[in-house]
Amino acid sequence: MTQRPSPAGAPGHQDPPDLPPPVAEAYGESDLSTVPVFAGGFINFGYWAGLPGTADRPLTEADRVRSEQDLYRLVLGTFDRPAGRTALEVGCGRGLGCALALREFGFGSVTGLDAHPDQIARARQANAALLGPPTGGPAPDGRTPSPAPVRLDFVRGTADRVPLPDAGVDFLYSVEAAQHFRELTGFAREAARLLRPDGRLALTTFFARDRAAARALPELLPTYAYGLDVPHVIDDAAATLTGAGLRDVRVTAIGDGVWAGYDRYMAQQPRFRDEWPRRFLTAYTSGLLDYYVITAGAARGR
Repeated sequence: MTQRPSPAGAPGHQDPPDLPPPVAEAYGESDLSTVPVFAGGFINFGYWAGLPGTADRPLTEADRVRSEQDLYRLVLGTFDRPAGRTALEVGCGRGLGCALALREFGFGSVTGLDAHPDQIARARQANAALLGPPTGGPAPDGRTPSPAPVRLDFVRGTADRVPLPDAGVDFLYSVEAAQHFRELTGFAREAARLLRPDGRLALTTFFARDRAAARALPELLPTYAYGLDVPHVIDDAAATLTGAGLRDVRVTAIGDGVWAGYDRYMAQQPRFRDEWPRRFLTAYTSGLLDYYVITAGAARGR
C-alpha cells in the first residue's frame, strides 16, 4: 500500500461491520484505486520483469498500468486451458482483473468477490458493459431470443464465507488480497469447497519469510502496525492450504520481478519519493518479506 488511510469513523461515515476498520477505510472512503501510484486502478505492486525497454529510461504511467496487468497475467497463466471454464477472483476490487481474464484468457464466466460494498459498486460501474445478458430484440421469426449466459458477475462476500455453491468453479485466484485476510484457514477451507475435482488455485501477494520477520515487519511498515496488512508467514500459508486438503501446493518467489521495479517507479513520484512505502524494498532486501505465487490443485474427493 502506498499511504496510510485516514482514521475510520469520520462523521457521516459508517464502515461495513464485518471488516476491520483499516480495511474498510482503505477500500471505502479512501478508495486506494484513486491513489496515483496505483494508476489504472488495479491496486497491486505490479510485476515488472516483462516490461520492454525500461532499463535505460524513466518509467511511465503506462508502464505502471502494464505492470499491474502483468501480475494478473502471471497468475492467470498458471491455469491450463481456461477457455470456456469458470473462475472466481477473491478480492476483486474494481473488477479490472476479472475483465482482463475474460478478454485475454477466454474464461466462460468470471465472478468477482469482494468484502467491501463500495468495491462491488465500483466494479459494477467500471464493467457495466460486460454485466448481465443482453436484452436483444425479436428474432426474425418474431420470438425473443434466449439471453446469452452471464459471463461476468460481482458478489459481496469474504474470503472465508463465499456465497457460491460447492464445487462451483474450475479456477480460483486472488491477486494481492490475502495480506488483508485476518487468518488463512477459512480461505483455504472455502477454496477446497468451491473447486471442482480438476480445479486449480493460484494466489499471489507478499508474505513474511519467517516468524521472526513477521514480528519485525510492524516496526518497519505502518500497514502492518495499524492492521491494514497481516504478516502471514509463507510456509504457514502453504501448510494451511495443504491442511485444507488442497493438493500439490507449490510456492514460487517472484520478488525479483516486483520490488525493484515498483521502488524505481515510486522514486520518480515527487509525492512518494521519500515516504515510508519505499520501505517495502528495504523489507525485501533485508530478508523480511517477499512476493510469492502459490498454486494448488483441488482437494481429493471433490
